[in-house]
Amino acid sequence: MAGPAQRILETVVVSRNADGTPHIAPLGVRLVGEEMLLAPFHPSRTLENLRRERTVTVNAITDVRIMAGALTGRRDWPVEPAEQIKGFRLAAALSHTELDLHRVEDDEMRPHFYGRVLGCYAHAPFPGMNRAQAAVLEAAILVSRLHMLERDKVEQELLYLTIAIDKTAGAEELEAWGWLMEAVDAWRQSHAKA
Repeated sequence: MAGPAQRILETVVVSRNADGTPHIAPLGVRLVGEEMLLAPFHPSRTLENLRRERTVTVNAITDVRIMAGALTGRRDWPVEPAEQIKGFRLAAALSHTELDLHRVEDDEMRPHFYGRVLGCYAHAPFPGMNRAQAAVLEAAILVSRLHMLERDKVEQELLYLTIAIDKTAGAEELEAWGWLMEAVDAWRQSHAKA
């Protein structure tokens, strides 16, 4: 019998570009004992930055526009300096964790970066989530994998997620959903031409 599935936390990481500017990207992280495991895909700016800098912040958010925005080319979100590393955290983060990436296991598809926690910082209380936030999160994951999925699967998932958007979305969730649907529409158009 297989063991329990690994717990993945959907976060937004802020890594540091070669020119010292922040790079914001959604990334699921795993808890492995006292450490966090990050496994960005090849090729990606996040992967390049982690290899070079060996530090990163992991940000917990409820503003799903940040995640949807980063996936759709809207990466200009306010940041603040990190506490212990040369880098940044999201200004909108409810909390952030700073990591020292002390070990890398190479992989052709997804290298594994193991991070020691240097510090965890709380900035605002967690107000709870609504179903539309969860739907945007799921749609963001779907958009990040459009190149790997069958059209029928995408359409079925979106139909289901739309129920939560229609019932519980506020202005932020509607804006984030709109950005993701623009990406889906562009994919549909390119898919129709193929």
